[in-house]
Amino acid sequence: MFPWHLAPLAFACEYVDSTLGMGYGTALTPILFLFGLVPAEVVPAVLLSELATDVAGVFLHHRAGNVNFRLGSQDLKIGFVIGIVSAAGAIAGVVASVSLPTQVVKIYIASLVLVMGGLMILQRKRGILPFSWRRLAGLLGVGSVASFNKGISGGGYGPLMMPSQIVSGVGPKNAVGITSLAEAFTCLVGVVSYLVLRPGTSWHVAPPLLLGAVLAVPCAVLTVRRLPQRSFTLSVAVAVVLLGSWSLFQALR
Repeated sequence: MFPWHLAPLAFACEYVDSTLGMGYGTALTPILFLFGLVPAEVVPAVLLSELATDVAGVFLHHRAGNVNFRLGSQDLKIGFVIGIVSAAGAIAGVVASVSLPTQVVKIYIASLVLVMGGLMILQRKRGILPFSWRRLAGLLGVGSVASFNKGISGGGYGPLMMPSQIVSGVGPKNAVGITSLAEAFTCLVGVVSYLVLRPGTSWHVAPPLLLGAVLAVPCAVLTVRRLPQRSFTLSVAVAVVLLGSWSLFQALR
């Protein structure tokens, strides 16, 4: 039986993610652990649901004018470059998730959530620089680390890729849409990897996550156009740090 009570939770996490470009898997994965679920149930479902929301986000953010994905546009090129670089990291993350003991994966994910919360707080202090392909190229290694995080935990992609893009001179609203495009590649590779490496994976958590997350995307896209994101980002970051602390405590018990 599908746990449909998880749909509102997925809605809330995806609303934050599609608004800020980060936060869905980073917050949702450890919360689902608190419901007694294990990584083998949670991570594939999170990747599948976020694949759907990223595709929807790419289309809706472009349509709303938050990002430009016309053929030949700078935003489209950046998204494809980051997405392609991320593929290898996603496969490595899935291999680690499948191979490592459950407690090790939980401890890694909880520690990752703590770090991501700290990065989100620090990111608020950065200004926007003129865009530079050279700076972006120097940060593409971050894409591999971010996609590894995505493959092993279902989260940790946006909190690394958003700051990397902004440091390279990409505007915050553009970066939200670009992250959705690049993350869609990562999630697709992750889902396929789970299907190949763990054929017996349970997907019973996926339907409610898909329902809640997809419904949140249009609301978030409209919010991006109007929201002063600085104060909202701090609130989310503090919540993520607290969640990571509690999850780490639970994993180490």
